[in-house]
Amino acid sequence: MALSNPRRRGTRRLAESLSAQLWPVPAIAISLAIGLGIGLPILDQAIDDDLPAWLTVYLFQGGADAARAVLQAISGSLITVTALTFSLTVVTLQLASSQFSPRLLRTFTSDRIVHTTLGLLLGTFVYSLTVLRTVRTGDDNRDVFIPQMATTFAYVLAVASVIGLVAFLAHLVRELRIETMLTTVHREASGELERTFPEDAGATVTVPSGGGSGEILVGAAESGFLLSVDEHSLREVATAHSVVIRIDALPGSSLVRGVPLATVWPQQAGTVIAADDVAELQTRVAAAVSSGSERTIVQDAGFGLRQLIDVTAKALSPGINDPTTAVHALGHAAALLCDLAGRDLGPRLLRNDRDRVCVIVRRPSFGHFLDLVVAQPRLYGIADPAVTGRLLRLLQEVAWNGEHPAVLAAVRDQLARMREAMARQEWIAADRSRLNVLATEVDDALDGRWSATAYETA
Repeated sequence: MALSNPRRRGTRRLAESLSAQLWPVPAIAISLAIGLGIGLPILDQAIDDDLPAWLTVYLFQGGADAARAVLQAISGSLITVTALTFSLTVVTLQLASSQFSPRLLRTFTSDRIVHTTLGLLLGTFVYSLTVLRTVRTGDDNRDVFIPQMATTFAYVLAVASVIGLVAFLAHLVRELRIETMLTTVHREASGELERTFPEDAGATVTVPSGGGSGEILVGAAESGFLLSVDEHSLREVATAHSVVIRIDALPGSSLVRGVPLATVWPQQAGTVIAADDVAELQTRVAAAVSSGSERTIVQDAGFGLRQLIDVTAKALSPGINDPTTAVHALGHAAALLCDLAGRDLGPRLLRNDRDRVCVIVRRPSFGHFLDLVVAQPRLYGIADPAVTGRLLRLLQEVAWNGEHPAVLAAVRDQLARMREAMARQEWIAADRSRLNVLATEVDDALDGRWSATAYETA
């Protein structure tokens, strides 16, 4: 298996981390605004008398007092509008956290339109203040100076800021719709699935087992969530010490400092790892695993499903009571699971120069993903026939798209759990009969037959 580019992965992690922060784009905009606010008045002073008449007509024509009034009006109004924009953003984040899921906050803080709008407003404010300091009225025994081009550009930025504010409000209304949020999460999760898992499962590969008494355990260097694994560094370490390294922790799993996350054993059976190498191996392997205080989508294909199911569970809570949203979220999860059903979800194996497996990176099985999607909605929504019906339809869709025995076995296991939970419910006879038919159709899909009843809307 080809080794992915570590520099590219590092760049993706950095870009993803910066994109989730609100300050980088406004900080860049403020820096540019200061530069333009200093540079344009200097250019004004240098070429003021050399401008052609046709261009001068379009520039600011007022006096020094008028220029100051314009710049003061722009800067004063823009700081108010910026405060409003920040307030709306905070309200949106609070609503997304309380109404849908706290794990959706990263989606909002990564929004480019929010970043661009804040950058435009703050940049215009700082630019106007910077240019304002260069306007001279002649009262201070200096020549009158009116930066025509700089003042005109401030007016252009003010108009752009008004347009940006209107666009921001329209975008905010669209982003607050639950379907927009679910689509965004689905798109990000689908992209990560494409990068993380091969398209075709291919042939079964034998995974080396541990070395028994010769193996050593590697504890986590820090507590947090497993964000990424530096496969390039692990292969270098494994090759240099002639060992096999297995990362046992899954992407997105919780790490506790000192608790084992990896196992190392000699490549050559019957040998032991030198005592002098143990400490170095433990340090370098632990350093190759990155952790953080919150999960991200990079190298964590299950995070998108986690977000969708969080929305589902929140919608099914007594305080929200929105089963329609739960059904729609399960539809997005079903689409991702059907995509996963045809992919290689086995451990990622890295080989050394002698074509021997030296690094094993565990990845979630399909059963893990399916249980992630089904378990909580089954627990919280089994009493609602609409939610139960959507879960059964999800199992049917996955069974129809899955050919690998592990996928079909996972569906059978979840179907058995669904039937056990359904047997405890007190539904009216019509609902129970309809759901039993749906469960039977899952059995048919597992046997390669499609015999679905009419699709229902929710």
